Amino acid sequence: MNVLGLSAFFHESACCLLRDGRVVAAAEEERFTRVKHDPRLPVQAFRFCLQAGGIGIDEIDVLAYYENPELKLSRQRWAGSPAGSPDEPERAIREGLGYEGPIRIGDHHASHAASAFFFSGFPEAAVLTVDGVGEWATTTYGAGRGAVLERFEQVDFPHSLGLLYSTLTAYLGFEVNDGEYKVMGLAPYGEPRFLPEMRRLISSGPGGQYRLDLSWFDFVRGERMYSDKLCDLFGAPPRQRGEEITRFHQDVARSLQAVVEEILLEKAFYLHEQTGLSDLCMAGGVALNVVANGRILREGPFARLYVQPAAGDSGGCLGAAALAWTEASGRPPEPLRHVYLGPRWSPDQVAEILGATGLQAGDFRGREADLLEAVVDRLVRGQVVGWFHGAMELGPRALGGRSLLADPRDPGMRDRLNRLVKKREAFRPFAPSVLADRAAEHFALDHPSPYMLETCEVVSPLDLPAITHVDRSARPQTVDPATAPRYAALLEAFHRRTGCPILVNTSFNVAGEPIVCSPVDALFSLGTSGIDSLVLEDFLLDRAALPESWPELLAAWRTRARSPFARGRSAISEELYTFV
Repeated sequence: MNVLGLSAFFHESACCLLRDGRVVAAAEEERFTRVKHDPRLPVQAFRFCLQAGGIGIDEIDVLAYYENPELKLSRQRWAGSPAGSPDEPERAIREGLGYEGPIRIGDHHASHAASAFFFSGFPEAAVLTVDGVGEWATTTYGAGRGAVLERFEQVDFPHSLGLLYSTLTAYLGFEVNDGEYKVMGLAPYGEPRFLPEMRRLISSGPGGQYRLDLSWFDFVRGERMYSDKLCDLFGAPPRQRGEEITRFHQDVARSLQAVVEEILLEKAFYLHEQTGLSDLCMAGGVALNVVANGRILREGPFARLYVQPAAGDSGGCLGAAALAWTEASGRPPEPLRHVYLGPRWSPDQVAEILGATGLQAGDFRGREADLLEAVVDRLVRGQVVGWFHGAMELGPRALGGRSLLADPRDPGMRDRLNRLVKKREAFRPFAPSVLADRAAEHFALDHPSPYMLETCEVVSPLDLPAITHVDRSARPQTVDPATAPRYAALLEAFHRRTGCPILVNTSFNVAGEPIVCSPVDALFSLGTSGIDSLVLEDFLLDRAALPESWPELLAAWRTRARSPFARGRSAISEELYTFV
């Protein structure tokens, strides 16, 4: 049975293929279109899934859509947003994809919940979903047992932890729907001195409930997230994009993070009390708040926590497909063992691309050990290496498929990565990848963390300035050789040479762009950023060896209207949470 899961028309559109209960392919549309957070119909991701599964469109048994357009439309009309017909998503799917088969309409938060529980591998678990908004729900509480997933309570729009976080993200001068990560990274630099003010914005209610005081907000019918009254509350105008970040901004971020953690932790205890279950599954955009996740696991009542690695809307396609499969088969899908589910290129295909460009590259086909040693040579010399291997990851984290790697012991590496390579704010932290069997020696972590979805204390005897945040925390990825053999082998080679089983691992992209998908995307990044070297499967290129004409060639590519290198502006509003 082939189930095609699809999320679209909100943000982070994506597609997946579930065959006989196993995920065989999944990808976000943004990786193909190069438009960050692309919300449009995922035409190219759809084509990739069919190709990866080796099926035609007529072999899809059911297409599962991740939310209910009719319920969503009722909320949009209540809020006064311009809205069309509830038939529009289905019409777009049929016309845009040429699909004539059955379509199963899901529920936004049910899709989030299914994406977490059904792929967790837990036989039973409590389930918590938290985001900006789905149709009406913004937070849901439930439990999963076997093939049954139930919800017993929800918080409805406009009361939303996600919208609270997005509102303060906008107030602090960052892009809504994208800059929330920046606020989380900024928070450890500050002190929670605005806790009293922040607690006026949101109050906890009985059970799983909480409420926003809407007088401080303007997102329901306005053109921005916050009202003038909120600016008066904090005693300062909103920060404008590009303005200096001051201690005031750091303290507002820290206070926001503290309040969100408080409420999430309180509601986790409530959910445990209601279900009596020892494990917790989470999804929704707020579940990507890795600092809160770490605190829930350390201080909360649950023994284990599973966060769906594509916890935002892109992962909704997984949940929609899981619900359709479970409904049809009466059993849950197979657990998600990894997220290397996107496009891949063979070494021979890469060789063809390099041959067409005329670029000189070291050919290590059949010599993996030599390739790894050559990469370690560059890492210990302080170089930044682009690492392109295997299938592209699903979700916002680079996990050794499309990564930028560096030496975590280099005291200047963090600043260099932020300034010259990632081209982003200097306060942003970088995450480490660590061999799974060495993780406990360097991090306060007693369990696998393969998806970089929680923070913990750095306890390493090594000095690791490039991956240690200002509060002595890190967001580690534990690497298992059984799941990522070449990446683990690189970590082992680096460990043999240096005594350090850790590398800086950040996503292979620069600010404002999606993570690279193809070898062509990676070559473009090599030529336009501060990356020193690039591994493309079995080939190694050095930026210093690029021809002198490389900048002109890139400029010519950029001017082509239909160039695969074209970089589009985000399709998501940067000022207001995307409701339509």
